[in-house]
Amino acid sequence: MGTLFKNGTVVTASDMVQADVLVEGEKVVLIGQNLPTQGHEVINCEGKYLMPGGIDVHTHLDLPFGGTFSNDDFDVGHKAAAFGGTTMHIDFVNQPRGGSLHDGLVTWREKAKPSQIDYGFHMIISDLRDDVMDEIPSLLDEGITTVKLFMAYKGVFQIDDNTLYKAMQVAAKHGMIVMVHAENGDVEAQLRSQLLAEGKTDPIYHYSSRPPEIEGEATNRAVVLAGLTGCHLYVVHVTCIPAIDALRRGRQLGYPVMGETCVQYFHVTRDHHLGAPGFEGAKYVCSPPVRNEEHHQALWQAFKDDTLQAISTDHCDFWYEGGVGPWQQWEKDHKGGQWAEYEKQDPTYRRPGKELGKGNFAKIPNGMPGIEDRMMVMWELGVNSGKFSPSRFVELMSTNPAKIFGCYPQKGTIAPATDADIVVWDPNAKHTISASTHHMRCDYNVYEGMQVTGVPQQVYLRGKRIVDGNIWLGKNGEGKYVRRIPNAPVL
Repeated sequence: MGTLFKNGTVVTASDMVQADVLVEGEKVVLIGQNLPTQGHEVINCEGKYLMPGGIDVHTHLDLPFGGTFSNDDFDVGHKAAAFGGTTMHIDFVNQPRGGSLHDGLVTWREKAKPSQIDYGFHMIISDLRDDVMDEIPSLLDEGITTVKLFMAYKGVFQIDDNTLYKAMQVAAKHGMIVMVHAENGDVEAQLRSQLLAEGKTDPIYHYSSRPPEIEGEATNRAVVLAGLTGCHLYVVHVTCIPAIDALRRGRQLGYPVMGETCVQYFHVTRDHHLGAPGFEGAKYVCSPPVRNEEHHQALWQAFKDDTLQAISTDHCDFWYEGGVGPWQQWEKDHKGGQWAEYEKQDPTYRRPGKELGKGNFAKIPNGMPGIEDRMMVMWELGVNSGKFSPSRFVELMSTNPAKIFGCYPQKGTIAPATDADIVVWDPNAKHTISASTHHMRCDYNVYEGMQVTGVPQQVYLRGKRIVDGNIWLGKNGEGKYVRRIPNAPVL
């Protein structure tokens, strides 16, 4: 017995066609019209779209940052993702300072044990010693094809150009992708120190310490080095005109460079959100910072001319009003970032959050919630506004991420022999986004009050229904680690 999705419109990156989809076990086995129903569970999809599950390739679950940890983990974060139509994500593993890359993998495999959707790993390299450089190719044995390096966060993550160049040479030799956080960390450190010395401590000054020019300059450096080494480059969370221009020039020159932006950079603004009265702007502190409308418009154009290839979230949420409960005791008893037991024992418990930066914008934990909202917000902003077709939406939210990161066609499309990650999408259903109804472990929502038309009605992970309306059917441990292959294309 299989599951037969009947009378829906199948949406892929290339086509929209009314068809039935038959799933047996974990795979799609047949797509056609008027498929026989006998012996199958029939799902009536009339008036609905059948789309591949979303793939969010930029998340930070249970991430240590700035004296705390991000709230969502591989339990709650996965549930929230699925309610939003995302069936796979790729999380960033942190190399521990002084440790090996595989030391970081051990920690993240433990974090991932409660997984409820499928996932992969990128590797953040924070201490690129010679022995660690030699370790990079061994990541392929673990199904990891991507390493991330920071051109920012001086004294913590930032690497110099010599190190970036050498890492690109190694990655290029083995068909791997180098991802960069592109901001000039030396200039940012100077600006930050000057602002704080002048008593400019409010959240809005986070923007002043990280202007578009330093993002553009760092992006251009990374693009040039990718051209010199032949290394495939993926610039994460592109926000602004100077960075877009740098990527566009590189692509026109034939360099193997790509980029993403994140949902918040189409909607959240410096003036209205980051510059909100009092400490309210802390909710919207992330790096690079949110920009204003002229940069939003440049991002839409960057997708129109294929300068950018994917839309992610950089999901990394923290309480706005945290610090409730015995977190000092938690720090004393801390055994590797597992907060869940304290949270179960004390419903009022909240790990430290954005309030850590009151009086000093540089200490505000960077990040926002978004893993649940990505698909609905981009459907509203992109498809309903006429900027994207449904097929282009699927391409940016699922197919391109799968192709770039080495898991296509297993993931990212609906076709025979692919994983049956299927979202039954109702293009006419309405929903109001709110912290009062979302499933993320966060006390605010970046898109609070936004009314969207188009929502996931049912979500299937490898043929198993895990979301049915407002009902959760997933289980811990059912998510699988996705091994990815190198030498992916430059799109």
